[in-house]
Amino acid sequence: MGLKQLIEEHYRIAVKNRDTFRTGVYRLLKAALKNAEIDRRRELTEEEILEILGREAKKRREAVEEFDKSGRNDLAQQERLELHLIEGYLPPPLSEEELQNLIQQEVQELGASGEKDIGLVMRSVMPKVKGRAEGKAVQQLVRQVLTRGSLPS
Repeated sequence: MGLKQLIEEHYRIAVKNRDTFRTGVYRLLKAALKNAEIDRRRELTEEEILEILGREAKKRREAVEEFDKSGRNDLAQQERLELHLIEGYLPPPLSEEELQNLIQQEVQELGASGEKDIGLVMRSVMPKVKGRAEGKAVQQLVRQVLTRGSLPS
């Protein structure tokens, strides 16, 4: 069963159980997927679905951060619950060690050195970590490797 069908099934179950919170989250996910299909004028691939779910999770993370800053703990908690539900459909994130090893390997393969090669390394690493690591964290580690020569232990 594909992710889209799984979300549909979980949506139907939530509606049957009168779980308004889950129903709302699944409805938002279904709408995001449907809008992407309309934009692309075709069915989405599993990779594209993961990309959209990743985007939705990122929105929730950013909202949690903003609500925490402004002292709105009630709204931050709501966003955390939504994030937890969405993350259940995403592949597990790479550990920092796995990410560091991948970046080191790419830097060596590309022969990159110095900050001028950050873009080159990022273009090589990002497709491999898609949906499993945030771009900001990857960029930070790439910058550390290229400016210091190796990652801190």
